[in-house]
Amino acid sequence: MVVLNTDIQTEEKFDFDPEQVAQEVCEKVLEQEEFPRDAEVSLLVTEAEEVHRLNLEFRGIDRTTDVLSFPGLDYEEPASFEESIDETCVNPENGCVMLGDIVINAQKVKEQAAEYGHSEKREFAFLVAHSMLHLCGYDHMTPEEAEEMEKRQEKALTALGITRDGEQ
Repeated sequence: MVVLNTDIQTEEKFDFDPEQVAQEVCEKVLEQEEFPRDAEVSLLVTEAEEVHRLNLEFRGIDRTTDVLSFPGLDYEEPASFEESIDETCVNPENGCVMLGDIVINAQKVKEQAAEYGHSEKREFAFLVAHSMLHLCGYDHMTPEEAEEMEKRQEKALTALGITRDGEQ
């Protein structure tokens, strides 16, 4: 189970329910990665300016981006959950592992969907899957890591029927 704390702070409107799509994607990624416990994830969908501010404040990068991921766990290697989870990362109110935070730039969802020729739902789901993999310890600093993340993202989205060709 995933407890998803969603905060939508944008005037942008989507033709899908972002909270429902995010919930489904989060659950599918954690199932796929065999996450051993219930998890808690915070999701903020906001404006480009806020993403820019957060990117500068927390990463020292002075520009906006499509998605930011703030993992709550430290990993020796991707998806090494048993070694990474201790009681300091468990929310005492609900017993869930506080996996981390996702921040999505609503304008980039729309721009990139148009640029890549697929739906906004597909782009949003892709960004959530991408970020969830970061929260599970994956990265894309090398071509091999990028290829592995891409494979895992596509596997989760395909399982949900959110593909470039045959979207739900």
